[in-house]
Order: sequence, then C-alpha cells, then structure tokens
Amino acid sequence: MNYYENNPTTKPQMEHYIKMNNRRNLEISGVKEVDSFDSEEFLLQTVLGYLIVRGENLQMKNLDVGEGNVSIKGKIYELSYLDENHGEKAKGLFSKLFK
Repeated sequence: MNYYENNPTTKPQMEHYIKMNNRRNLEISGVKEVDSFDSEEFLLQTVLGYLIVRGENLQMKNLDVGEGNVSIKGKIYELSYLDENHGEKAKGLFSKLFK
C-alpha cells in the first residue's frame, strides 16, 4: 500500500526514477527544471529535491520539459541529492555556480 492510499488529502507527485545503463546513459524522470549543466556536472531540480550528476563528457541527449524527462550521456561518476538539511552544501554549490 502506498502513502497516497493512506492519506487521500495528499496529491501524488510526478514519479521520479533514475535508470542508468553501463554508467554511460542516464534517464531521469520527475525533472522540474535543468538549472545548469556543462560537460562535468548537471544540476537538476526534481520532484524530490535537487540532483547533481557528475561525470566526464556529459551531454544532454534528450529533454522533454512537458513530461519531466531528461536523458544524459557520458561517463557517470556520481549522483547525489541536496537535501534541505544540507543547506550549507547547497549554498556552497550555488555560490560556485553563480560567481
């Protein structure tokens, strides 16, 4: 039984999943916005928080804003979420991005 069946007043969010194939192709759903990207790092705002994808020779293969799907190709090194309780880390990242 999922959370929404127990709490009918809560509206379900867009689904969020990550599918990786051989560390070379990444498909992500539930993406609200692509905040920044370059060949080494993508910063994505998802329905479950900010997601950082780090790697080498990263390229956006597909972007479907209406559906919230993003495909990235390149060598994937790291996937990490910025949680609200890690505000200092998020501030550091944003200050680097907007210098």
